[in-house]
Parts: sequence; C-alpha cells; structure tokens
Amino acid sequence: MSSVRRPLLTATAAGTLLAALWFVPSANATQGEASRGQSTAAQVTQQARAVSVATTETAADSVEDTTRLADTGSFDTTPYVVAGTLLLGVGAGFVVYSVRRERLGL
Repeated sequence: MSSVRRPLLTATAAGTLLAALWFVPSANATQGEASRGQSTAAQVTQQARAVSVATTETAADSVEDTTRLADTGSFDTTPYVVAGTLLLGVGAGFVVYSVRRERLGL
C-alpha cells in the first residue's frame, strides 16, 4: 500500500468508528417500577407529590432540606476498566511499532 493512501485509510477508519459510536444509546437512570408497567410520567408525578407532601410536613415541623439524589445503584465497572486498559495497551503498541518501523525505513 502506498504511503499516500495510508493517512486516508486511517482517517476513514476513524470516521467510521466515530459514526458507529454516534448511535450507541445513552444510559438513563430509572427505577425498577417503571419497567413493570408504570409510565415514567406517572412515576415522576408520584415522586413529585411525595416530595411535596414530605416538604410541607417537614417545613411545618422544622427547617430541613428533604432533597435527595436518586439512588441509581452501582454496577461492576471491572470489565470496562480491563477492556479500556487492554485497548490502550494495544494502541500504544501500534504507536511503538509505527515509530520503530519509520526509524528502520521499512
């Protein structure tokens, strides 16, 4: 393969990868109840009413902030860390190979 086409091939591969990643769905935190038939809008309305009632009751008793973050749970990130490290190592290996090949004039 000629050296003129190599950057074009690399740019095409990178563009294809970015285009494919564009369509990867994003993760949204939801509670388990929404997946059992309750709509998200109804769930949000229910939560808003519960917070409103709790805030009204608490405000009458004392000045306390009842705002809490959603409990999204935790998940195992080990596979992502291992795969990311592996891919980073492969990329570094390609860079080292390319530099070595350039210096040897191959």
